Formats: sequence, structure tokens, C-alpha cells
Amino acid sequence: MKSAPSGLHPFADNLYRLGKVPAVTISEINGRARGADSEFVLATDIRFAGPGAVLGQFEVGIGSVPGGNPSGRLPRLVGRGCALEILLGADDFPADLAAVYGYVNRVRPESELEQFVDAFARRVAGLDKVAVRETKALVDAVTQPPAEEFGTALAAFFRISGRPENAHLVKRLIDGGLQRPGGVEHDLGRQVAASS
Repeated sequence: MKSAPSGLHPFADNLYRLGKVPAVTISEINGRARGADSEFVLATDIRFAGPGAVLGQFEVGIGSVPGGNPSGRLPRLVGRGCALEILLGADDFPADLAAVYGYVNRVRPESELEQFVDAFARRVAGLDKVAVRETKALVDAVTQPPAEEFGTALAAFFRISGRPENAHLVKRLIDGGLQRPGGVEHDLGRQVAASS
């Protein structure tokens, strides 16, 4: 694909730019957010989850690396050790553990999640916009990965993904229902470990 004006591949550029939006961005996770979905929610400022939410980065389990730079975002959010556990373990992280690690801000009961997120967003939106924007900019200055990290992560993904020696791992998961309702999607972390 043609590079975006930033010089990054469009996928990396979208995640980088989402993290740089001056407005506050909030994710409401009430399902599974793994791989690219996880990378998307990591690019948002604040993440709230329902009790059944599952997050994870399974790429190492299929002989690849994550391309959307969770290797740059997760250590800044959860610390180096927890980031390595998430990335190298290629396992599913249920909402409660994700909250303990800082992968999500907090978990709310499913019946309250949407109302809670809406009320929080309206509260922030009702505050002084200059103060919100400038406070976010100060936090971003010390926590946002630079653009170069996104290019490096996606280049590694393209270089490492699809190697013939790992094709059987991906095929097994696809045959088992990867990216389709049901099947391996319900227990991807365990399924990835079983295919290794």
C-alpha cells in the first residue's frame, strides 16, 4: 500500500494518528479485542471493559510479531514485565486481569458499561476544552510512542509473518474458526499454545 503523508504504512499511520488526536478517545470493550483490535484500543486514551471482555496479542503464538506497535504502547501502560507476559505469552487476558495490569482502566458490569462510558465521556466533554486538551498533551508528551516505533513494528510484522515454517500454525487456527464467531475465537490463547 502507498505510504500515508506521515511516511508510515496506512495501518500504522491510523494507529499512530489515533493516539495523537487532541480530543480524548475512549474504548468500550464488551467482547474480544485481540491482535489488531487490541492495537486499536491501545491507541485510545482510556479503555473501559465489560466483565466478559477478553484482550490479547496472539501473534508470537503463530510465529509472528504484532504489527500495530503494542510493543511500544504496552510497556508504557503496564510495565515491561507485564508487557512481555502479554506479548510473549500469546494468551487471552480476561477483563479483570487486564484491569489489574492496566491494559484497561476498569471493568464495569455489562448492564452498566454503556451508561458508565457515556456518562464519563459527557463529563470530560463538559469540562474546559483547553484544559482537557493541554492536560492530554502533557501526558502524551511522556507516554506516546514516536512515529518511528510504528514503522519499525509493522516492518517487523511484514518481515516475520507468513514464513513457511509457521504456515501450519495459522492454517490450524483458520480451519478451527479464527476470525469467525465460535470455534477457536472463544479460547484463542489456549488454542495458540496447542498449535505451537
